Amino acid sequence: MMISTAHRRLAGAAVVAVALAVALTSAEARQQPSDTQVYERYRAWVSGPATAGIRTEAEALSAYRKVLADEGVPAAEIDRRVRVISESGRRLEVERWNRILTAPKPAFNVQPNAFLVRATKGVRPGTALDYGMGQGRNAIYLAQQGWTVTGFDPAEQAVAAALEQARQLGVKLTTLTVGDDHFDFGKAQWDLIVLSYVSFRGTMPRIVESLKPGGLVVVEAFHRDSLKNGPIGGGVLYDTNELLKLFERFRVIVYEDVEDKSDFGPGTNRVVRLLAQKP
Repeated sequence: MMISTAHRRLAGAAVVAVALAVALTSAEARQQPSDTQVYERYRAWVSGPATAGIRTEAEALSAYRKVLADEGVPAAEIDRRVRVISESGRRLEVERWNRILTAPKPAFNVQPNAFLVRATKGVRPGTALDYGMGQGRNAIYLAQQGWTVTGFDPAEQAVAAALEQARQLGVKLTTLTVGDDHFDFGKAQWDLIVLSYVSFRGTMPRIVESLKPGGLVVVEAFHRDSLKNGPIGGGVLYDTNELLKLFERFRVIVYEDVEDKSDFGPGTNRVVRLLAQKP
């Protein structure tokens, strides 16, 4: 569901979501759109500024019911759409990320995250975890630099693509096709955790516990101001200095809040970055 982990990154496909939402006109709203149309329209709405302040899935669905009612959608059809979102949202989210991350012409940066490259330059390789690894752009880069890399992601086609590319390049990855709710982070296990355009607030205690003393976290995500450029999933939006507060017990090595080209989405966005070390 939108406010769970599977909704990490968002952005690269924001244009797709908006196009699908626009295609669903008020006339169509009285018909029965497909499950995919229902979910994409909800996703576009819940990723926009109208939902600022909504913190839970239940609140979002309640507000969305009112939106549909105001559009004249019959009550039975509203119930059906909410049921699709509630019961099939996770599956539909995984399917959309499989499409995005394995597209023949990717709408996102397929190269390793530039901040990750900069942050790990000169760092002695150890064990690394790529949280929400997608098609493996960051995991493969780290493996090429000598890191022992584990990555997880619920998008099984993207993970398969990562393994295939790793095989072709002659590097080893350990992968799991799961969301963060089913991943065993372990304790004092990782020298590095990569949090690149993912939603991780709900797993902070496990992230901290799983890092070795002296371990590093590398984070890049959208600042909330980026909503002015289009819909972005709330999980990957961070307020001013929020990353500093989330990692307040860590030694902050680098913190950036800049207008720059983001890995997902067209053009430039306000991006926040953090490199921090566990005491």
